[in-house]
Amino acid sequence: MGSLKAFMLPPVMEEVKEVVISKRFVENGEPLPFKIRVISQEMNEQMLKQCSKPVKRNGTVIGEELDRQKYAKMLVLTCTVYPNFKDAELCDYYKTKDPMDVPSRMLTAGEYSKLAQAIQSFNGFAEDTDELIEEAKN
Repeated sequence: MGSLKAFMLPPVMEEVKEVVISKRFVENGEPLPFKIRVISQEMNEQMLKQCSKPVKRNGTVIGEELDRQKYAKMLVLTCTVYPNFKDAELCDYYKTKDPMDVPSRMLTAGEYSKLAQAIQSFNGFAEDTDELIEEAKN
C-alpha cells in the first residue's frame, strides 16, 4: 500500500495551460493563446446543480434534467482564465451583459468547438478510457 502523501497534491485549480484557438487573435504578429484551467469535481458538481432543473409529472418531482447547453457554456466560462469573458469591457464590446454569451459572439463555431474540446480534454473528460486502462495495467 502506498503513502497517503501521494494524494496530497496542490489544488487542481492552479493548473493552467495555454492553447491557440485561432489565428485571428494576434499580438506582435503571433497568435494570442487562450489560458484555460482545470476545475475540481466540487466545482463541477456546483455547476451541474446550477444547470439542472426539476422534472415534474402530474405536479410531482420525479427527477432532474440537465440543461446541457447551459452547462457547456458555464464550463467554457469557468475554465477560461484569459481572456476573461466576465470583463466589463469585453461584455460591452460584444453587446451583452451576460458573460456566458461572450464566447459565442466572439468565436466562430469551429473556434468555440476547439476551445470547448481543449477544456474538456484538460479536465480529463475526453480521455480515452481504453488508453487509461492500458496505462493503469503498465
